[in-house]
Amino acid sequence: MNIYIRNLSPETLCSELLGCFEEFGEVKDVTISTYTVEGRPRASGFVEMLSRKQGLAAIVSLQGKELSGSLLQIQGG
Repeated sequence: MNIYIRNLSPETLCSELLGCFEEFGEVKDVTISTYTVEGRPRASGFVEMLSRKQGLAAIVSLQGKELSGSLLQIQGG
């Protein structure tokens, strides 16, 4: 299941995002989007989880939770 995360702090690391989602199941991939030219992080990223059921549980539990000083906004697809 692919999960889109918005409102990430620029200080958020992939390992922090991974840690949040691993509590709910196996994570296949974590990506934080960056601006191509500047190379600085955008305020969004993606998490791919192997199980849809676990992904939905993560979305419900993490929606609006604080990570690195920002409240997560999460969409699953």
